[in-house]
Amino acid sequence: MRAPPRLYALAATAALTLAAALLPVAQASGAAAAATAPPKLHASGNKLVDENGTTRRLLGVNRSGGEFMCVQGRGIFDGPVDDASVKAIADWKVNAVRIPLNEECWLGLSYINAAYRGANYISAVKGLVSRLEAHGITPIVELHWTHGKYTGGDNHCPDTEYATCQKPMPNAQYTPAFWSSVAQTFKDDQAVVFDLFNEPFPDRATSDLAAAWNCWRDGGKCPGIDFEVAGMQDLLDAVRGAGAKNLVLIPGVAYSNDMRQWLAHKPSDPAGNLAAAWHTYNFNTCNNESCWNEQLAPVIGQVPFVAGEIGENTCSHGYIDRVMAWLDAKGASYLGWTWNTWDCSSGPSLISDFNGTPTGFGVGLRDHLKGLS
Repeated sequence: MRAPPRLYALAATAALTLAAALLPVAQASGAAAAATAPPKLHASGNKLVDENGTTRRLLGVNRSGGEFMCVQGRGIFDGPVDDASVKAIADWKVNAVRIPLNEECWLGLSYINAAYRGANYISAVKGLVSRLEAHGITPIVELHWTHGKYTGGDNHCPDTEYATCQKPMPNAQYTPAFWSSVAQTFKDDQAVVFDLFNEPFPDRATSDLAAAWNCWRDGGKCPGIDFEVAGMQDLLDAVRGAGAKNLVLIPGVAYSNDMRQWLAHKPSDPAGNLAAAWHTYNFNTCNNESCWNEQLAPVIGQVPFVAGEIGENTCSHGYIDRVMAWLDAKGASYLGWTWNTWDCSSGPSLISDFNGTPTGFGVGLRDHLKGLS
């Protein structure tokens, strides 16, 4: 989700303490302990299948916080991520949770509060992953905010190079190292899914769409971008070079809303385990069935397809109802943005409290997921 930093200042007032972030999985409830382990997903044609060859879909929510709390010096997660809070997510019949991260916090850059960086940050993320898996939920580890000073079109924090906002592309300086480390951390757990980069927008840095897509795949010195870029191929190579064969999600351009050249620029994967990732909100360009049929259907016909973020800023659910119906008919996956207690008309937010009470927006996703189950 492309949201201004001021929105995050309105998030839950109490930062999660490090002790809470590191609660051991041993505290999981009896229900969680009895949950079926999440599947080890693999791409098979245009479907996701588990280790038994059964077709699966990822249906769930985003759990924002890990991308911004640490760089703002306010904690690691926005609100609780203990077993009770994970159970509240599971009660919506969610089978996947996307966890946005910050590369500078993971890598431990010195300007970040020591309590929220490096080993402490990694341990907190691992703890959340374990608790999700204890409830049978697939964790999707996703890179949201990255390093690199960007002053071009659609810039969000032009005065700093630090990872305090969404950048148009990942950077060559830190992002491959981030993914190499994440892959090393989770390569022995094939239930964890990797989402390479939140919302690329190299097309806002240049009017040359062909150049933007080449930048997206190959990186390097890209038109309109101030820093050396790491392309999707570079990041995928970092993951596979670390020995991880986990499922990898790769988004499109235009804040992950434009998929028209995704197939033509699809990175090469020796593991053959890729899915396309798309984001959609009512205020995006591709926000109607005509566009979806034209631009998305060809991609869905060839590779697994995951709408990593679906949402709307109406505090209602009319738009996502249409999105979910269309994706259901295609056998595709989707996750609502976001499981945080923000103002649903500016977030948008699915919940009004961490017990899982839905907002007027969230009730649409909750009821739909429960109906599918």
